Amino acid sequence: MKATERFTGRVENYRQHRPRYPEAIVDLLHAECGLTVDSRIADVAAGTGLLAESFLARAYNVIAVEPNDEMRAACSTLMGRFLKLQCLAGTAEDTGLPAHSINMITVGQAMHWFDLKRTRDEFVRVLRPGGWCAVIYNHRKPGGDAFHDEYERLLQTFGLDYASVCERHLTPQKLKGFFAPCEMKQATFPNAQSLDIEGLEGRILSSSYMPSVDHADHAAMRAAIAELFHKHEREGKVSLEYECVVCYGQLS
Repeated sequence: MKATERFTGRVENYRQHRPRYPEAIVDLLHAECGLTVDSRIADVAAGTGLLAESFLARAYNVIAVEPNDEMRAACSTLMGRFLKLQCLAGTAEDTGLPAHSINMITVGQAMHWFDLKRTRDEFVRVLRPGGWCAVIYNHRKPGGDAFHDEYERLLQTFGLDYASVCERHLTPQKLKGFFAPCEMKQATFPNAQSLDIEGLEGRILSSSYMPSVDHADHAAMRAAIAELFHKHEREGKVSLEYECVVCYGQLS
């Protein structure tokens, strides 16, 4: 599946039900990377703007670069609230940004879709001297308790290409290689979603590998989601836990 196709038809669900990013990310990068309100941030593969919104809320200038028309249109709705947002059609390998025009590049939940060599060359081209890059992932807790164990089994049972999507995810070694020969720093923050039944179903259906409404397994999947929720809910909610990992550094 191409990166530009991965969310087709699921845009509204994606923005509503994907986990937000901890505010501590912005504090970290502000302190570590010397960001100011005049800094220009390019959020590459910005999607619907979930990560961009974290920086916009703190008055940073953000250019959201996104190849998918639907996702970019959803992101552009944030322009009504944030005057410092621009939306641009482009890819990680060909952002369309001017050379040496950006203080920081951010990538949220998308680095595994990129051609890493071409992306690194492009990022070096657009970053100003002393500029930074931050690669951010919300890693869902894969197990360790009954709810998360059963959640993972549900994805394995009904996910159409779940295993191949998991295999695409970048290892720490590959990420270090992307930043090399510069140092890659890393920070981890706890994160979680408190979900009612509609939220849990929406979170699962927001993934590109889960059966769509016209698939033969869709009804069985929804029944399994309802069973999972009612088995583990407390006061009408379940908690889906994540580790938010921030890998950041300079590229030249």
